[in-house]
Amino acid sequence: MSWQLRLLNRHLRWFERPSLARHDKDRLRRAFAFKSRLYFHPPIGSSFRIDSLGGVPVQWARARGAGTGPVILYLHGGAYVFGSSTTHRAMLAKISSLTGLATCLPDYRLAPEHPFPAQIEDALCCYRALRAGHDVILGGDSAGGGLALALLHEILAQALAPPKGVFAFSPLTDVSFSGASVRENAARDSVLTADRIGEMMEMFLRAQDAKDPRASPLFGRFVGAPPVWMTVGDTEILRDDAVRMQAALVAQGVQSELHLEPDHPHVWPIFHNILPEAGKTLDHLASWIKAL
Repeated sequence: MSWQLRLLNRHLRWFERPSLARHDKDRLRRAFAFKSRLYFHPPIGSSFRIDSLGGVPVQWARARGAGTGPVILYLHGGAYVFGSSTTHRAMLAKISSLTGLATCLPDYRLAPEHPFPAQIEDALCCYRALRAGHDVILGGDSAGGGLALALLHEILAQALAPPKGVFAFSPLTDVSFSGASVRENAARDSVLTADRIGEMMEMFLRAQDAKDPRASPLFGRFVGAPPVWMTVGDTEILRDDAVRMQAALVAQGVQSELHLEPDHPHVWPIFHNILPEAGKTLDHLASWIKAL
């Protein structure tokens, strides 16, 4: 473990975890937007452009010289309540620099103003519009990682042209929180608390079925799916969301790989500016993308 990772875990536990647990949605949205500008910086020469796909606002993030080949359609995290294309665009610009591909980040509608299934509806609209002219690779983190996998389920269910692959950082794949790690890692997770994320899932679901695969892709059907790549920290409360998702995909014949990383915090690749482990993970992901 690098000294940067050791310090980051302490900072997250002492400052960010309590903040996430006590602040309301509006303050969380403002705080994450501010901190993303403070901590997350794109490679020099990156460009960003606001656009619309299928009626959904999106933001393009490109490294200098990127843009040939498939497009990465990336769904940001934030428990379906906060986060935006701007909070995540620096990481996507970094991924663009490593892969040479353009990336596109939808600003899908957020709960509680827009509960489920608004998010999967927006993601599907973006995918249809983008897939009409490009090969696509899906990606996402946390809730957005679950949304990417839920989108894959919908694409297969509707017999649409599939993406080339799907990747996810620390994905939330079971909004019913039935995984053992929700309890086993309750005191070990340096970012998330089950009670707070549970509150946000109530905002998201509004009493709808938590096992609907459009919300919880763990319960979906993925026969015939393209390759999937996932990573999660072993101390996360969402560890078993990824572990069980991996088992479900493999059982259905999907070429899938899961990387379980020791003491890595929730969605650590977003700290690519300061964390050596984040750089290693993004390098590994880029190699996987190039091999698709």
